[in-house]
Amino acid sequence: MRLIATEEGFAPVEYIDEYLKLTERIDTAPSRYLAIYYRQAQVVRQFTDLDLRLPEMDEYGVDVHLLGIAAPGVQAFDAALGTDLAQIANETLVRAIARHPTRFAGLAAIAPQDPAAAAREVTRGIRELGLNGVILNSHTHGEYLDDPKFWPILEAAVACDAPIYIHPTFPSDAMIAPYQDYGMMGALWGFGADASVHVVRMIMGGVFDAFPTLKIVLGHLGEGLAFWLDRLDNRYANIVRRGGLGPLKMKQLGRLPSEYFRTNFYMTTSGMNTAPPLKFCLDMFGPDRIMFAIDYPYEQTSDAVPFIRATPLDDATRAKITHENAQALFRIPPVAV
Repeated sequence: MRLIATEEGFAPVEYIDEYLKLTERIDTAPSRYLAIYYRQAQVVRQFTDLDLRLPEMDEYGVDVHLLGIAAPGVQAFDAALGTDLAQIANETLVRAIARHPTRFAGLAAIAPQDPAAAAREVTRGIRELGLNGVILNSHTHGEYLDDPKFWPILEAAVACDAPIYIHPTFPSDAMIAPYQDYGMMGALWGFGADASVHVVRMIMGGVFDAFPTLKIVLGHLGEGLAFWLDRLDNRYANIVRRGGLGPLKMKQLGRLPSEYFRTNFYMTTSGMNTAPPLKFCLDMFGPDRIMFAIDYPYEQTSDAVPFIRATPLDDATRAKITHENAQALFRIPPVAV
């Protein structure tokens, strides 16, 4: 059984160095946490030394890591530095893939702080560098892709037929306060909360009416949205029937919110290693939009691989989740080069 893991973290040394410099100038809860995290030698090695993970991949039979820059990514910086670091990250990826073309694939980092430059980097990453998609660490200084100023990025992604992986990050300054206690601001809760807000803004803002072939990938089995789709439809339909309700007035969409999720979104199993949620998503969406992921190094290969091998699935469904869907969506060669 071929295993392609589709949400696997990496970071160039230059990014970590610049982020640590940034933490000396800004004082936020995420920066204080990451200042400690990115000073741990083993953490830095896991992100920057891509050869380090190969023995673990071999031990558990993971054939390919699809690599994407770790949160908060180049979106943490000003436009000029973010754009430079995106280019460095993408060129680092290309070199790693060239060393191990059957083991690594990559997602292009972009800096939406400069939408025009980010759109150019989408095109360069896909058409010139040969990367397999685009990664965005959710919001950019509290702004989301529903804002039309970012739509040149979406235009470039559609033109290149490049899926955009919306990876979580810490909630924005405007929403983080209730998440700062009890370890809630990170992967425990805040990451999924921010990523799901991002996606609902895109759907309700009409992004997929404007870009009907745009492809978005979410980790963690859809960041909780799979469970909430009927509620979105219900509230949207009821309010629209009444012609809008004061401050809750909504945009008129071409379809129900859930319909965009079913046609424009894919999800991965990153960090979700129990059978009932996977079964729920399979019942809701079928097997063609779900892909295996580990979320290395945040999550453990030793948890993710035994789960996907042992969970009750028919052979055709297991093949789609473990490799066939990723091969098709990200254009990863189905056999060794």
